[in-house]
Amino acid sequence: MTLAQLRAFVLSANLGSFTAAAEALGTTQPTVSGLVRKLEDNHGLALFVRTARNLVLTAAGIEILPWARRAVDAADGAEDSLSAFRGMTGGVASLGVLRNASYYFLSNLAEHFHREHPGVRTRLIGQNSVEVAAAVRSADLEAGLVVLPIDDDGLDVTPLMRDEVMWASADPLRVASPMTIDEIPKAPLILYDAHYGWSDPTRRQLAERAQVIGLKLEPLIEVENVEVALSLVGRGMGDTIVSRAVTRSAGFPSNVMLAPFAEPLFDTIALVSRVDTILSPVTAELVRMATDMLNESRQTGEFDERVRPRKK
Repeated sequence: MTLAQLRAFVLSANLGSFTAAAEALGTTQPTVSGLVRKLEDNHGLALFVRTARNLVLTAAGIEILPWARRAVDAADGAEDSLSAFRGMTGGVASLGVLRNASYYFLSNLAEHFHREHPGVRTRLIGQNSVEVAAAVRSADLEAGLVVLPIDDDGLDVTPLMRDEVMWASADPLRVASPMTIDEIPKAPLILYDAHYGWSDPTRRQLAERAQVIGLKLEPLIEVENVEVALSLVGRGMGDTIVSRAVTRSAGFPSNVMLAPFAEPLFDTIALVSRVDTILSPVTAELVRMATDMLNESRQTGEFDERVRPRKK
């Protein structure tokens, strides 16, 4: 039983003749009658009584007709869905994004995408880069934006931009000169992304630098969100590290000052997707829009500059 046979049967039943069904399908009467005959022969049952004027359904034809209609409707619906998906008037676009995506102007991504493609459902999953990479690798997400370094096994990685990581403190003495790795243990260290610990990409860079000179960094306080960490820094509880994009936000504490690292430290933002996988049209468009937004920020020089210590 094939879809072509069922379609020929349904149209013949609806229109009352093989000739009319053939015209609707854009084929010939013998082709349509042959498809129906094959369906009948396969099951040893007549579906129509063929009269001089029209076709009359048999008991078997009456029994199968609703099922055949459902099958044809389902196939047509699937075809329409794929056509909409291809034409970006339907479907679901999914993208993993940085947990701090809003600081990179990506908070407007969903709004801009929806305005251009109102029929497409959008999923922007904000996670730590470790989880985004894992979700893309397992096919839970088609693509994602991450901070490097990550485990890139099975992934294509395309670096897009970099954002300088700064030392942040409310103590002017601790931002009087560029921060060195060996000076970090002398300061009360506050770090965020507590759940991921030293597997977080930014922390991982610090840990690797410290390891080279025989140091192990131990935070005094660990919290989940950068906003909480900065609040504690603003209250004089300790120091933290923060990307340049975060320092530009309206909520950045006014009494927190900045210093670069003596050996500049950067968050490199990259696009990841599975190796040898072609993105669906809607997700590819979402990725294009996100990439354009990041590139626009990069081209303005906002996120790749040396920033001197910020005073009160």
